[in-house]
Amino acid sequence: MLSAVRSMLFVLWLAVTVVPWALSVLVFSIFVRGRPVYWMCAGWLRVAIWGARVICGVRHRISGMEHLPTAQDEKAAVLLAPKHQSTWETFAFPALMPHPLCYVFKRELLYIPFFGWAMARLDMIHIDRSKRTEAWNKVAEQGKALMAQGLWVIMFPEGTRSERGQQGTYKSGASRLAITTGTPIVPIAVNSARCWPRKSFLLKPGVIDISIGRPIPVEGRQPDELMREVEAWIEAEMRRIDPEAYAGQVPPVAAARQSEA
Repeated sequence: MLSAVRSMLFVLWLAVTVVPWALSVLVFSIFVRGRPVYWMCAGWLRVAIWGARVICGVRHRISGMEHLPTAQDEKAAVLLAPKHQSTWETFAFPALMPHPLCYVFKRELLYIPFFGWAMARLDMIHIDRSKRTEAWNKVAEQGKALMAQGLWVIMFPEGTRSERGQQGTYKSGASRLAITTGTPIVPIAVNSARCWPRKSFLLKPGVIDISIGRPIPVEGRQPDELMREVEAWIEAEMRRIDPEAYAGQVPPVAAARQSEA
């Protein structure tokens, strides 16, 4: 019951803060575009993550930040490929990363009042998933241009959120883009469903772990083979940072290798 009350207060916190913030972004973006608008939006995401911590007791700890370029290295691009379990990481990554991020997301999110309107003013890649070839061409073209400016593209390899202790199908879109642009790909494990389950606004107090892997070079790699390496690292790391959710399970890639042996 207490978690439900806290979660209701958190949702109210999001609603009360997003409206004036989004309207301010829309007005501000009439006169200024680019990074200032991005960091203004990231400010609200910090407010959202702060609200989750203070109201619902959802804290986080992060390891592996040393594997990423620093804020001073403005032109060093990477492609982030995180595990996707809840809404939490979509809010948290822009608030935690030292560089502006460019999300690849379905265009329907732009229709969310206030939140989506503000997103439309940012340098993001929104795609129509029903038009696969057109969507990929847009990702490749815009991704290359944005990463040349030093933005970090972020793509969730599973495409959608997975249940805690489970995984979706790792698609090769992120690895294809990394190879096409010659950009290192960074695997990231995050166990956010421990506190904020998939398709739920019932938050539970606890600690969310984010583990950032070393950038994987892409020279001479094939998309599917590269994505299998990303998948193997993420799923093995998920079992390390959230062992109770994977009790008795073996990472699928490791299991496949065992069966081959």
